[in-house]
Amino acid sequence: MPSNASTATRCGLEGCGRSMPRMLARAFQRQERYMHISAVQTVLPDHRYAQVEITEAFSRLTDCDEELLRRFHAAAGVEGRNLALPLADYTKLDSFARANDIYLETALDLTEQAVKGALNKAGVRPERVDHLVLCSTTGIATPSLDARLAQRVGLRPDVKRVPVFGLGCAAGASGLSRLHDYLRGWPDHVALLVCVELCSLTIQRDDTSLANLVASALFGDGAAAVVATGRGQGPEVVATRSRLYPNTEHLMGWEVGPHGFRIVLDPDLTAFVEQVLAGDIKAFLADYGLTPEQVATWVCHPGGPKVIEAITRTLGLPPKALDVTWRSLREHGNLSSVSVLHVLQETRGRPDTPAVLLALGPGFSAELLLLHW
Repeated sequence: MPSNASTATRCGLEGCGRSMPRMLARAFQRQERYMHISAVQTVLPDHRYAQVEITEAFSRLTDCDEELLRRFHAAAGVEGRNLALPLADYTKLDSFARANDIYLETALDLTEQAVKGALNKAGVRPERVDHLVLCSTTGIATPSLDARLAQRVGLRPDVKRVPVFGLGCAAGASGLSRLHDYLRGWPDHVALLVCVELCSLTIQRDDTSLANLVASALFGDGAAAVVATGRGQGPEVVATRSRLYPNTEHLMGWEVGPHGFRIVLDPDLTAFVEQVLAGDIKAFLADYGLTPEQVATWVCHPGGPKVIEAITRTLGLPPKALDVTWRSLREHGNLSSVSVLHVLQETRGRPDTPAVLLALGPGFSAELLLLHW
């Protein structure tokens, strides 16, 4: 992620190969900036496997249809993933309690590395952090994970903590929005977002549903941290928007049972995304005098091949607009809330141009951010 370009010229789009009327450019320029994304650091577990290795291991763990399993894993667009445990150790996950104990231990290690890496990139000392938001949906803990993490990395005892559970894949984008809200009121403060997801620990060995086969093909493990400041360097957040769609709880989420979190993924999810998302993105951009054609950079959560294709198709994006998203999916799978932050880290935005960051999650919901690079 590059350093912030000079703010003398605001979003004229001169360098992005598209034209924007000067009136629209001036309207965009007038938007106040409250948050700079100073640094992003993604950390993945050490245990990395090719997709074919994961397919073989999962087929031995369950009684699912092997031919169907291999077809889903081959179609996921994932070449390899990093997992919380060595593949051989997943046979030992015989209870939710055992999986959650490993979640807590591993999540703390990964988030500590991510936070220290992000703070080092931003040149910020731990004691300067005023606000900490921690998002996760693949494990639970009380005291919450952020309380333990704050002590590990040396945050001040008076740091303001907000643990968030249940936003799933949307949490990375939602967390950035909540940092933006905070920094509007406290522009001299430093805010920290941490996301950690250990999706592999939620494996359900007795679940032979299509949803579980899809999940076993897509999801990986990782953590990410973002350092944000009200004044500083880095891409600026211009505006944010949340969209909650009524009566769509069935599309995505968890069913909690004796063995933990059982995945819910409705087959109609992609069709629903194609039906509603483009209109909401266009309406969001229109409020700031923009259209999708005038957005130079798209930072999109890699929800899966069909969802990425639906977003590209409905917005009429150029073929390479989501290349970083596709690469993240291919190399690491869907890291839930961590993924959009990984895509952000890997994105090189064009100076003085608008960008959109978006992610979808349970609810069903969408989180949108308008950025200025």
